[in-house]
Amino acid sequence: MKSRLPVAFRNACARLGVAPTQYVFTVRIASQRAALFEFAPRGERRVARLVREFVCSTSKFGIGQVAGSNCTPLGLHRVAEKHGAGAEAGTVFKARKPVGHLRDGLPLESITTRILWLAGLEAGINQGGTVDTFARYIYIHGFGDQASLGRPASHGCIHLADADLIPLFDLLPVGTLVWIARR
Repeated sequence: MKSRLPVAFRNACARLGVAPTQYVFTVRIASQRAALFEFAPRGERRVARLVREFVCSTSKFGIGQVAGSNCTPLGLHRVAEKHGAGAEAGTVFKARKPVGHLRDGLPLESITTRILWLAGLEAGINQGGTVDTFARYIYIHGFGDQASLGRPASHGCIHLADADLIPLFDLLPVGTLVWIARR
């Protein structure tokens, strides 16, 4: 993963008039990698520095914006809601409510541990109509089959390991920008 924020992220922020948040989470679908950047003051300006890289999984159905496609959407998003604070790793969620635990025999394909629910910021691309990321329930979340990380395995969401997801969830406030790109 590149140690700089993608130029396309900066261009999207400028085009939309969106100021970068303190933290920015990026996803590179081609490499199944994610990164966390933090903007820190350097003299008169703020500079993004790489905090950490992660192995992730995106959709096994590929890239796409349309509802019902089970694809991972591209573009500029923000964390709209957070669910699962304080839940034990492996807690299974249905409709963002805890319903049990993986050790109880619930399916490995379950949404687990924490949920960062994304909302698209680009009208007609990932916001509104049939391409609305929020209405599609696209999350960054845990997943029972953590051995699948590093290869496409989701139904549109971004999967992270519990050990990565829990501290990330605790660190990122609602409103944090998320950039999802092919490369």
